[in-house]
Amino acid sequence: MTQSFALAALRARIDSLYQSAEYPACSEQARVWSRSKPLSGLTVIDATPVFDNTFTKYAALISAGAELIAGIDDVMPRSEDSVAYLRERCGIAVVTPETAPRSVDLVLDCAGAFSRLEPRIGFVELTRSGVEKYRDARRPVFVADAGRIKRIETCLGTGESYFRAMRELGHADWQGRRLVVFGSGKVGTGLITYAHRLGCRTTVVTRPGDITPETARMAERVIAADDKAAIREAVLAADAVVTATGVAGALRESCPAEVFMASHALIANMGVEDEFGPELPASRVLEHKRPLNFILHDPTRIDYIDATMALHNAGALHLVEHPELAGRPGLIEPPAELEEAILAVSRRDGRIAGELAGI
Repeated sequence: MTQSFALAALRARIDSLYQSAEYPACSEQARVWSRSKPLSGLTVIDATPVFDNTFTKYAALISAGAELIAGIDDVMPRSEDSVAYLRERCGIAVVTPETAPRSVDLVLDCAGAFSRLEPRIGFVELTRSGVEKYRDARRPVFVADAGRIKRIETCLGTGESYFRAMRELGHADWQGRRLVVFGSGKVGTGLITYAHRLGCRTTVVTRPGDITPETARMAERVIAADDKAAIREAVLAADAVVTATGVAGALRESCPAEVFMASHALIANMGVEDEFGPELPASRVLEHKRPLNFILHDPTRIDYIDATMALHNAGALHLVEHPELAGRPGLIEPPAELEEAILAVSRRDGRIAGELAGI
């Protein structure tokens, strides 16, 4: 099947589910790139987690002239229905790191799943958790997570999706409930923000200095990550516990598995890594330790992830337009002007324009 056929099939699915105001940045990319074809003739593996909202990202890349291959790996969840649609209705090849072709031009990766490949031009990494796998990369690595735009997904989108997933599981009333959040980075801040809106009595466990004064004011209590006695007390009294440190095994020292086993709390993870450690059985954690929002049709609402996906795409074009980077392995942060151009579209045409003031 041709790329034009694939694009038509993608758009049919997109149009049945979303309005353009929900994905203004990817929509604008598709419109502009369909004329200039900046990725024409280039083979691109895109390993963004495959869900229906990812199709808007794919449409922009195909509109740019890219020969698109979708990448999947068990490091990240995916919708098998969406994967089947790509294969059967769009004719888009779907590969794993083991089956991926060796000769590709660009890899748009997620969590470093395809980091062992050697694309001709370079990589674009979507997540902070994947950066470590690229420390010794022999190609340039554009890190989409290093910029401002990622805060839309993590600070706004992830917090919203945790509570949306809990609502889908039957837990909708949060007023006065005791919630313990481990971590106060971008994801933790989003969780704390939404918990505050819903009236939770929130305790935050974090390292001293990691939490901003504004975020701390939204919490009822802040506990230092090394205060084991206070953490134990908070977890045993909690109605719900959610982890957002992004570090594998981060809770092993501060809160042993037996404390979680003794607690009546609903326990969930919102990161890719197993932050609890192997001592805590997966059966004790909702969704067996997988990121809870991936039970949803859209793990992150499309309007909260649109700008991130557009920046991931734009990272590929940045590498193409700067061929001098090909001989300079290393991590590349998104240029401020590139992010601002994407944000300008989101503010102008997007449904969540009013929420972007602090980004």
